[in-house]
Amino acid sequence: MSQLHSNLVGSSQTFQHTLKRLHRLAGIDATVLITGESGTGKELAARALHYLGQQSEKPFIPVNCGALSDTLLESELFGHERGAFTDAKQSYQGLVGEAQGGTLFMDEVDTLSPKAQAALLRFLQEKTYRRVGGQGQQQAELRILVASNADLSRLVQKGVFRQDLLYRLNVLNLNMPPLRQRGNDAIELAQHYVKRLQVQYQEPHRHLHSTALAFIRQYHWPGNVRELHSLLLREFLLCETNEMHCEESRHLLADNATATNEPADFKAAKAQAVAAFERNYVAKLLNQTGGNISQAARLAGQDRSAFGKLVRKYGLRTQEDTLSP
Repeated sequence: MSQLHSNLVGSSQTFQHTLKRLHRLAGIDATVLITGESGTGKELAARALHYLGQQSEKPFIPVNCGALSDTLLESELFGHERGAFTDAKQSYQGLVGEAQGGTLFMDEVDTLSPKAQAALLRFLQEKTYRRVGGQGQQQAELRILVASNADLSRLVQKGVFRQDLLYRLNVLNLNMPPLRQRGNDAIELAQHYVKRLQVQYQEPHRHLHSTALAFIRQYHWPGNVRELHSLLLREFLLCETNEMHCEESRHLLADNATATNEPADFKAAKAQAVAAFERNYVAKLLNQTGGNISQAARLAGQDRSAFGKLVRKYGLRTQEDTLSP
């Protein structure tokens, strides 16, 4: 458990709010929808929810929904009896059976096909299942955690994700913030990862040079924590001295500047600039006021209702998010 916590690194107010909510949700035996961009640590959060919760002594079973084909879906999830189909040489209890008493974590739930969504909805409603080729119904005693880097509400509007399934999955929710919104957490994480690599590769004197720290501060981290970890591993292994300058990755700053400064036309460029200003300005005021919308609105000289719309528009966290389950 201590090792698990050691990976949830970050002192920024944004991330501390997330950790506080995670601890609160861990003690509630209900389905949690974990959202966030790719690489923000959704599976790590799911593991923390499990090991901090009532099921900590029971199995934690992760599954990538993108790998569940329609033909093998029910067999993978619910298991099968020997001889149920051509390749069923022996019985298989399925992922639900493996997770019995513990937690089943379904990552990339947005990739489920319509057929898979229907099967999952039926299972969540009834909490019973039948193995392929089996006779009787089995009772499921487990917690379901799901994750998605897509906006499921938008997918519902597009007609590619079932609204009734979203209601079942979004009982409680936890959003993992992107690294670019976490202040100096990138530096803190980088130092943490380098210490782990020092031990792993027995290079205790290897460290980040000031130029590497400057790069880490400036870079936008579109791949979030996963990208940071991968980059540091590469730099650590290729470094020929004890000082890591991140020379191998310096081109990313130029690439990132090109990507972010390439508007389609004047109107799009203006909208992009306005949105960036609004989000950064509102986030800064919320940070100053500890997430208090009323205080932040007063500092901005705005009506609370109008300021609240901006907060919701950009998905920013407030005191109310922290206090609500």
